[in-house]
Amino acid sequence: MKATPAEQQELLRLQSLDTRLQQIAHRLGSLPQSAALTELATRDEAVRRSRAEAVGGLEDARTELKRLESDVAVVEARIKRDGERLQQTSSVKDVAGLESELASLTKRLSDLEDIELAVMERVEAAEGVVAGIDEQRAAIAAEVATLEAERDAAAAEFNTERDHAERDRGVVATTLPQDLVALYEQRRVRGGGVGAAHLRQRTCGGCTITFTGSDLESVRRAASDDVLFCPECDRILVRTDESGL
Repeated sequence: MKATPAEQQELLRLQSLDTRLQQIAHRLGSLPQSAALTELATRDEAVRRSRAEAVGGLEDARTELKRLESDVAVVEARIKRDGERLQQTSSVKDVAGLESELASLTKRLSDLEDIELAVMERVEAAEGVVAGIDEQRAAIAAEVATLEAERDAAAAEFNTERDHAERDRGVVATTLPQDLVALYEQRRVRGGGVGAAHLRQRTCGGCTITFTGSDLESVRRAASDDVLFCPECDRILVRTDESGL
């Protein structure tokens, strides 16, 4: 392939912009806030699971408390009913039976109230656990919001720089022959992001091999508009006044 020396040297400018775009993409993908946000997401997931377990325990305690409150209400109603019946009867036998039942109900009520108090304490403790976990999640959320704002601010700067580099790249690419650009893109894919290398002081800027012997003579004999390739890395070899030929 043929291309003027000026066009070949413009490939170095194109390569410089592509390298810059790669660097920007790497920095965008490795912002320090991103790693911290990932760690916070892991922490929040663990806290969320803990909260689910704590809420389950709280709901169980509340369910038990409601059942006890219902049982207490039933016993209190029976005590009230039997007390009223006791006031209305004159039968010695009925009085004895009612008094016995009232004693039993009073003991049952006392036991239920003791259990109810213990369960109320469990409910209060479980509510405290859930509240504490909610505070942890709120703290994590606040930290996430701060980091996201910092990340977005940093990303905005890189995005602006990327937009400028992409614009400049587009301008350079449109000034070059499309077959030369296509060749450069092909070699750039194969070369790990580097498609054109500057030959400086007989050394390839792509793989750092220094030309000697027949390789050096081949480069020296080539016409200035010949598109050359490095025999080692196969990237387009761009000659300039700094090539030392």
